[in-house]
Amino acid sequence: MNMEIEAMSSPRICQESPSPPSIIDKIYHIADHGSEPTTICDKLYKETGPLASGLVVVALAHALALFSAVASSINISGGHVNPAVTFGSLVGGRISVIRAVYYWVAQLLGSIVAALLVEACHQWHGFHVQSGVGEVHGLLLEMALTFGVVYTVYATALDPKRGSLGIIAPLAIGFIVGANILVGGPFDGASMNPARAFGPALIGWRW
Repeated sequence: MNMEIEAMSSPRICQESPSPPSIIDKIYHIADHGSEPTTICDKLYKETGPLASGLVVVALAHALALFSAVASSINISGGHVNPAVTFGSLVGGRISVIRAVYYWVAQLLGSIVAALLVEACHQWHGFHVQSGVGEVHGLLLEMALTFGVVYTVYATALDPKRGSLGIIAPLAIGFIVGANILVGGPFDGASMNPARAFGPALIGWRW
């Protein structure tokens, strides 16, 4: 009898550990606690840059803005807002050298004016790499991200064989830019656009 009482009163040596929450449980938890996705993403980007919630907002804003810019100008000038895209079009024989030079001048001037407006409203000195990320690493990352943008533009908007795919060109271009910002934003700002980097660098004189 005493042994039974002792066995009942003694702590259990092996307690069953709670089973990990399922995907459905996590979804319900996120629905009930809106801050949960931010917490998870903040841990992901904890050592490399801004809060992930802010990064998502920036990526979404750029995606929507670029979608609107390309959609509204693609039938007029081809939607060239990026010198890298203009260079790809020139190499592919889609535009002439003179037109490419005109586009580059307009893109760089537009970047300078935009940087002046931003500087007048808020002090900002352009892009910079995060601590622990070297200039060479930033250059390689920008090359990879920019290639993705140019490839998407060429495949959906410039390729003569694109067919009906051209209908979604502005949307696809906006999506790839937004996705690239989520990937490269915490490390080097994810410019992907020589003009976008040139204006702030010139105005802030930070190269």
